[in-house]
Amino acid sequence: MVGAVPVGGGAPITIQSMCNTRTSDVAATVSQIRRLEQAGCEIIRVAVPDMAAARAVGEIRRQIDIPLVADIHFDYKLALQCVESGVDKIRINPGNIGSRERVRAVADACAERGIPIRIGVNGGSLEKELLAKYSGVTAEALVESAMGHVHLLNDCGFDDICISVKCSRVPVNMRAYQLLHEQTEYPLHLGVTEAGTPTMGVLKSAIGIGGLLCQGIGDTLRVSLTADPEEEIRAAKDILTAAGLRQTGPNLIACPTCGRTAYDMIPIAREVERRLKDCNKPITVAVMGCAVNGPGEAAAADVGIAGGQNEGLIFCKGKILYKVPQDKLVDALMHEIDLL
Repeated sequence: MVGAVPVGGGAPITIQSMCNTRTSDVAATVSQIRRLEQAGCEIIRVAVPDMAAARAVGEIRRQIDIPLVADIHFDYKLALQCVESGVDKIRINPGNIGSRERVRAVADACAERGIPIRIGVNGGSLEKELLAKYSGVTAEALVESAMGHVHLLNDCGFDDICISVKCSRVPVNMRAYQLLHEQTEYPLHLGVTEAGTPTMGVLKSAIGIGGLLCQGIGDTLRVSLTADPEEEIRAAKDILTAAGLRQTGPNLIACPTCGRTAYDMIPIAREVERRLKDCNKPITVAVMGCAVNGPGEAAAADVGIAGGQNEGLIFCKGKILYKVPQDKLVDALMHEIDLL
């Protein structure tokens, strides 16, 4: 449990993001969190680089509704302050916050208040001995690091754990999570780190996160983009929809067009997509190009259109409802969607 949100154990996959405001700026951070929550974020993380940020965590938590995760590196006292401030989860790399006694101090404080810990292993911060052992960043090195940290927390009597093993190379990233899935039943936090700008970052995340979700691997996720965090939420929702795990709005299907297409379908599909952005109905909408890829192939769609010479069809569940002029197709489609 991260606050009131379950992670793992068959619970729905949750969407996370991370603020890019200064955590010590409570007003700016709260404002961004509220925007992210409105976009669909369910768990939010903030960086805690210093004691000013750690002390701000409590006030931020009091002003928001979704669970708050504190991201800690190097200084175990920052983790202790965040726990005292009422954070819902701690993200640490136990290997970089000092001695076993310091790790135990964090584990004991979290255990006392029922606060889970995410072990966050990153390809860019692997232990030198593991880099030497495996001749670089490999899936096996990431997993050995993560499980070593798990054992460290277990030795401290702590077991309320979530794990991530993020790498910027998608195949390595995926293999590490597959190995973890085979070795442990702890919840897994999915992500492709340093994925980049949305152009490639969404593609890398769709493969690296969506591919694992389709294998039944993963319990919560963050799409890491060099962009406004709200773009991470939109991408995460799209990935969950594409993986068949969530539908928070319409699912638009459209044929790719070919020489049989008898009307200018591409701008119509884009217009339908634009007008569906404000629709929250969990329906499938089809934009098809011809009789071959029309009501028959899109028979499962709740409603759809198919074009022809100077006119088009409106259909529902494969059944043709009526014909309309091409310039009225989108309006007629949206009318039928309103009736659903």
